[in-house]
Formats: sequence, structure tokens, C-alpha cells
Amino acid sequence: MTQIVLVRPGSTDYDEQQRIQGNLDVPLNQQGNAEVAKLVKELSHLPIAAVYAPPCEPAYQTARSLAEALDVKCRKLDRMTNLDHGLWQGMRIADVRRKYPRAYRQWQDQPQSVQPPEGENIEQAVHRIAAVMTKVLKKHKDGMIALVLPEPMASLVRCHLDHGELGDLWKAAQGHGYWEFCDVRPPVIA
Repeated sequence: MTQIVLVRPGSTDYDEQQRIQGNLDVPLNQQGNAEVAKLVKELSHLPIAAVYAPPCEPAYQTARSLAEALDVKCRKLDRMTNLDHGLWQGMRIADVRRKYPRAYRQWQDQPQSVQPPEGENIEQAVHRIAAVMTKVLKKHKDGMIALVLPEPMASLVRCHLDHGELGDLWKAAQGHGYWEFCDVRPPVIA
């Protein structure tokens, strides 16, 4: 059985400013680099066979550092870029709450029912996740791999793999620089 270590990348200036990063390429900041160093130290004892990440700068920077420390390959997952928040990208979460109160509440309670203006909805992202995870899990039927993903993509992947609850994606977006084990429950593995 495959074990997955789900890693959130280190923080960026957008994270500290509580801005919606979405799929914008924002580099790690000083705090983010320190978080990555801590992650590498915490994960260096695990038998991780491969590290995967989308090409966005904070996730790929984090993944490269981890892969280098573990002496394993770092592989890009082009189709696992973060959820496209369209016109909300770059906005502060507080501004979305103020300008779009109904959509903000829906995003908290039923994120599947919201599509940011000119953005992507959860269902579209889940289709991408399902396709990519099927390929990755076929390639790694046993052992341990690390997936470095920003929020909310990490929460969507966790939910896809363990069939759990999605939760409040606004709160999830505030998490960075940490990791968790994620169970892979059938029928995810095809």
C-alpha cells in the first residue's frame, strides 16, 4: 500500500498578508524558507521514495529542497496547479468577505457550489486531481511518497484520497509549512 506524506509549502508574502494566492507564482519569503528547513529536518528520517509538486514556485521550491535532502527525484505535476481563483487572486480574504459576503459564506459552508469570477470551481479541480492521482498511485503501488501542494489543493487531494470532509477552505488556506500522513482508501487506486 502507498503511504502519502501531504506537505504544505513554506509561506509567501501573500500568505502573511492573507491574500488569495490561487495559482499565482509567488516565491517563498524568509519565514517560508525557515519553514522549509524545519520540514526537511522533520521529514528526513522517513523512507520517502519520490517527491511530487506542481510547478508553482512555493510548492516546487519546497519540494526541491525536500528531494535534495532525501536524495530522491523531484517530479513536477503540471496538472496539480492550485485552484484558479480567477479575479479573487491577489485579493485579501477580508476584502472578499466584505465585497462578496454571500459567496464568502458559501465558500465556507459549501465550497463546491462556488466558482470565483473567471476562476475554476471545485469540481473542475477534483477532475484534475483524480486523473493525476490515478497515474501517481499506479506508479507507486507500495512505499511512501511526498506530495507538496498549496491550499486549497492540498485539502482537495486529502479529501479525494481519504473520502473525508472538505472543511473550511478559508481556514485551510492559512496553513503552510507543515505536513501530515494521508490515508489512501479504495476506490482511489484503480
